[in-house]
Amino acid sequence: MNYSESKVMQAFELYTVLARDGQADEEALSLYIADDAIRGLVDGFAYRVDCVVIRAGDKIYMIPKTKLSPFHVNNDFIKRTYLKSGATNADIYLLYFTTIILFGAFYDSYQTLEPTREFISIDDWARLVNDQINLLMEHDEKELRSREQEFSYNWKQVIEKWDDMNDIKETAKKQSGNTISRLSFMDTAKRFLIDQGLIEEIGNNEVILTEKAKTIIQRFFMEVEYNKGILEFIYQWEEDEHAID
Repeated sequence: MNYSESKVMQAFELYTVLARDGQADEEALSLYIADDAIRGLVDGFAYRVDCVVIRAGDKIYMIPKTKLSPFHVNNDFIKRTYLKSGATNADIYLLYFTTIILFGAFYDSYQTLEPTREFISIDDWARLVNDQINLLMEHDEKELRSREQEFSYNWKQVIEKWDDMNDIKETAKKQSGNTISRLSFMDTAKRFLIDQGLIEEIGNNEVILTEKAKTIIQRFFMEVEYNKGILEFIYQWEEDEHAID
């Protein structure tokens, strides 16, 4: 398809904003929706850098699709910016795990398309993380090792990292030493997700999902193609527990 120079420049300017900020405002959204040529060009530019453009609320966002994208938030950046000195891949695994559990809490399961709750407290989020890790601990090490190879996700390190932290108690925050408390780690996870535009604080130590998060979850997070079956793996155990009850 042949595009006019004007269309190419408009599309490139919009792509530049998305590449710089990760998002563009309502005016850009209107242009993106209304003009097929510009939308096709912007989508094409994004595709070239392993990204996808999505609409959420009154904005559009450019989201990395794979780790190969230059816009992907890499582990080293997360360690430097959010985690304690000397953080390892185990901290990264746990950070991602807490994110999975948070999204699951809003959607009730990995198959729900619409949120089933409006907000969650940090304490409840931490409790759900603890519950899911307890379920992981009930399964033998051989199966965990097998699943680690299948998902490229180290479940054993997640368990050990969480288990090494202090109990979920207010007094844990007052303890000294190098051991980070679970509440402190949850606060780190909260800050990371806020900075990524995925959750917002609403007071009373509670958070809500953003429109950006809802769109990403519905479009990518629930799809096995993208989550590699990790959600089914986690919630399968939860369903088995309920069946036993």
